[in-house]
Amino acid sequence: MSRDARLYPLRQTHVEPQDDALWNWAQNAQVGSRQQVKRPANEAELQQLLRQSQCQVRVVGSKLSPGRMLHVGENDLLLDLSALSGLIASDENSVTFGAATPLQQVYRTLTEMDRMLGSSPGVIAVQTLAGAMATGTHGQGLQQSSLADEALRIRMVLADGSLREFDRGDDDFAAAQVTLGALGIITAVTLRTEPFRIFTCHKFAVSADNLEQDLPRWNDEYPLSKAWWFVDDNLMHVWNAHEASDAERQRYEQNHRQVVEHANTGDDSLNDTIDQTLAHMHRDTQIHGKGGKQFRTVTRFRDFTDVTGDIYQLFCRGIAVPQINVEIGVPLENTPAIISKIKSWYAENRPHMHYPIILRCTGASSAWLSPSYQRPTCYFGFVVYYADDGSLSQDGLHFLTEIEKLLVEEGGRPHWGKYYDDQRYTWREIYPKWDEFRALRRQLDPQLRFSNDYINTLFD
Repeated sequence: MSRDARLYPLRQTHVEPQDDALWNWAQNAQVGSRQQVKRPANEAELQQLLRQSQCQVRVVGSKLSPGRMLHVGENDLLLDLSALSGLIASDENSVTFGAATPLQQVYRTLTEMDRMLGSSPGVIAVQTLAGAMATGTHGQGLQQSSLADEALRIRMVLADGSLREFDRGDDDFAAAQVTLGALGIITAVTLRTEPFRIFTCHKFAVSADNLEQDLPRWNDEYPLSKAWWFVDDNLMHVWNAHEASDAERQRYEQNHRQVVEHANTGDDSLNDTIDQTLAHMHRDTQIHGKGGKQFRTVTRFRDFTDVTGDIYQLFCRGIAVPQINVEIGVPLENTPAIISKIKSWYAENRPHMHYPIILRCTGASSAWLSPSYQRPTCYFGFVVYYADDGSLSQDGLHFLTEIEKLLVEEGGRPHWGKYYDDQRYTWREIYPKWDEFRALRRQLDPQLRFSNDYINTLFD
């Protein structure tokens, strides 16, 4: 198998419903067979299943991760934990959900309770709670970090079928926050909550000439900030959000808690850039017309306007489309110098830009394996969409490869649930608690049952 085929596999465009093969969501990797999937009805059944078997086990979740994270051998088990979902308990400061609860259900339930999480949401809400935590899913804003950092208690079934609860304050709690599924099977999570708040998001386009100074300033001045860098046109599209004023909050309530668009703030200054980006995407993907979901991720920037809404309405706006998504987190303090290096590299090489660079910053995380562990972080995100025939733009993949090299040299840590070249990283050097995590894994799972080829290669 070639290096590109290993890192960026082609997509199967026609999977027969009667086929026994089980594919990940993007249909670019077979993770096992449907016959290998077990669906325990409750936690007790899950415990019994583990006691009665000796094989390796992986949880499929929403199957959004790259196939290498989910794949099992032909004699191993895949677990569908969809029965372990929903609200279990709540009080005035916390909620407990089943681990397989989709994030969209978590957010909807919290909103109905006039509560919210302290973390900004990831953009894709069909992820399961445990899966999003296990891969370090994060939002944007220096005043928060990853979803896992909102956990107060994590309930887990271990390899021998026993139960273990990790409580915030335990010596090894930080290991259980982001696990890659390598310690045990999470069945329930207790999350701390905050009072429900409303935000107003200001959207604007600006030159990238001063991005080195602008990006840190936006993140210092606003609790939530996200930016898209259209490198070809040297332009930024920026969302900066602050807590809504009393008048804005009143308008939102009068609008039945639906997003309020602000009058007289429409801006068409990015429209030409959007048309150029769409032309690139149409050529790369060979998809005709304008109806594809991937095109809607760009067309929403046309004629943009300021809006008021809750944090989930404003920032949980991802459109799930099969893609190769690479995201690397670098130390925030190094980000201005890194931006300058990207500008110089782009000017020298003029690479083909398939999609704008997505920039999100977060505060430091307490989770040992979070890409934001112990440091405020700027995440650089890159996307290449699949063509109709399941292929990928070779120019786009070349760009991903080259930009990952640059970010690795700057101390970058990859998002676990996305694509990256694992051979570029020396994990012990970039994660201070790497060996402590490996030791705990051996302690809790001495037979390495919660492993596969990917996990074993990573840790052993």
